[in-house]
Amino acid sequence: MNHQYTSDIIKTLKENEFKYTWGNVTVKLAEANGFCWGVERAVQIAYEARKQFPDERIWITNQIIHNPTVNKRLDEMEVKRIPKEEGRKQFEVVDKGDVVILPAFGAAVDEMLILSDKDVQIVDTTCPWVSKVWDTVEKHKKGEYTSIIHGVYDHEEAVATASYAGKYVTVKNMDEASYVCDYILGGELNGSSSTKEAFQEKFKKAISSGFDPDKDLVKCGIANQTTMLMTETDSIGKLVEKTMMRKYGVENINDHFVSFNTICYATQERQDAMLKLVEEKLDFILVVGGWNSDNTSHLQEMAELRGIPSYWIDSEERIGPGNRIAYKLKHGELVENENWLPEGPVTIGVTSGASTPNKVVEDALIKVFDIKRKEALQLGII
Repeated sequence: MNHQYTSDIIKTLKENEFKYTWGNVTVKLAEANGFCWGVERAVQIAYEARKQFPDERIWITNQIIHNPTVNKRLDEMEVKRIPKEEGRKQFEVVDKGDVVILPAFGAAVDEMLILSDKDVQIVDTTCPWVSKVWDTVEKHKKGEYTSIIHGVYDHEEAVATASYAGKYVTVKNMDEASYVCDYILGGELNGSSSTKEAFQEKFKKAISSGFDPDKDLVKCGIANQTTMLMTETDSIGKLVEKTMMRKYGVENINDHFVSFNTICYATQERQDAMLKLVEEKLDFILVVGGWNSDNTSHLQEMAELRGIPSYWIDSEERIGPGNRIAYKLKHGELVENENWLPEGPVTIGVTSGASTPNKVVEDALIKVFDIKRKEALQLGII
């Protein structure tokens, strides 16, 4: 796997304190970037599965990770994704004796039961940090606590986590968490909530079956999708804890609120490195990672919040032809810019999501170097 995903450019940057100059392009690399341990482990296991089962049909329940380069490689290895129709996975295509890979995000309990009944060979690449979150929501369930899950309700990982919970509500950000806490306090937090029916309508796709906010928000625990903004998860936890103190009294907090550490340190390290990178003097930031990658979207968000020009691309194909780029903003809007690279010397900040191979970053930087080299030739500088 190494030769497919490693990069001499990234190696040079790391050997030179994460800063190096090629021609008139200076690159400053975030000190934590790219493949995390859980992702690398998942990809290696999936590749090894094809070696160990060369003749069997191999399926995967979702994308192994959110990176188009890696997923394309698995397609080439004839690892087939279980098809979906009208939002439902068609497990009928899987036969006894087939091999089924569970991606790094894991799989929901109902999917595991279907596969168990089919008597297939399971290859589980679930990240241990994700499994840790599942352990946490199961503790909530045993203690009859409702899990407040910080995540995107239809993200594969959040779906799997919710399947291990008892009662749950999934909140995607602080605004939604504030709405929940305002409801708990009867509208005395910020007045954003209203009736029980309005609550159930607002979260109709993000709550457990039969969820009653009047009964199911008396005891709460916090969990998170591991790709979320960790500072926001922490803030949501503190808000819920303060809400329960206000509602039930400090002396009774342990009867109404529980919290276990479910932070993924790989995600935290990349976000901390991005916070450091945005303090540098930069012309712009290049964020590289799958456009459906939640952890990468948060890196882009951090740059945007600081007002730094930032371009989120999923591959080098988004650069060109010429001095043109197609990129996404934090909320997914697609933007195309002409003449995005300024003339003369430039200093670029670079980071990449936890599902992004170093080779993908290298290919994008080579495109940048080529544009600047052609510019220098035109100006007679070289």
